[in-house]
Amino acid sequence: VSRPAEVSAAEAAALPVAGLTAHQALTQDAGINLDGSGHGPQKNILITAASGGVGHYAVQLAKLGNTHVTATCGARNIDFVKSLGADEVLDYKTPDGAALKSPSGKKYDAVIHCARDIPWSTFEPNLSADGKVLDLTPGPVAILTFAVKKLTFSKKQLLPVLLSAKGENLDYLVKLVKEGKLKTVIDSKHSLSKAEDAWAKSIDGHATGKIIVEP
Repeated sequence: VSRPAEVSAAEAAALPVAGLTAHQALTQDAGINLDGSGHGPQKNILITAASGGVGHYAVQLAKLGNTHVTATCGARNIDFVKSLGADEVLDYKTPDGAALKSPSGKKYDAVIHCARDIPWSTFEPNLSADGKVLDLTPGPVAILTFAVKKLTFSKKQLLPVLLSAKGENLDYLVKLVKEGKLKTVIDSKHSLSKAEDAWAKSIDGHATGKIIVEP
């Protein structure tokens, strides 16, 4: 996809994996129309680790789809995640945040799960009757839960999300950035000679937005 002049190289570089993953989870897996044209009642979405690379795109895209967004993040990023459009924000270290409980008592129709190490038993009571947990970092336990839910014909599902990148979706995201409807938040920039610092920050798991490596 060609980069328009209105979109910086750093903004564009951040989009392909994180932005496409958020887009696929919301549109293909959760069935949300990002133009807000969906029929029926407004969907309730939970986004975990909402201040991170995938999460900060997911919040913005979900709001374009006219959903009610509850998000989790660390205390220092609560105002940031609210600025992205989230309706409710939970500090994941508080009791309600750890339990993923919506402050307004809503049940989630879909969870865009960008965090790690949250068991199914925490999600299950917070889901609507046919709610889905879309796990973007699935490990062995998630795969096992997915299989069990399928075998028992449970309406509540945990679904591993594996990115299937499509050019037309990236083109759509680039146009949103150009039009000011989606923003790439850059946590930090690192020169190529200091790429190990960028990697270490990514592994630490506390970046706000995306980490950029540039020449």
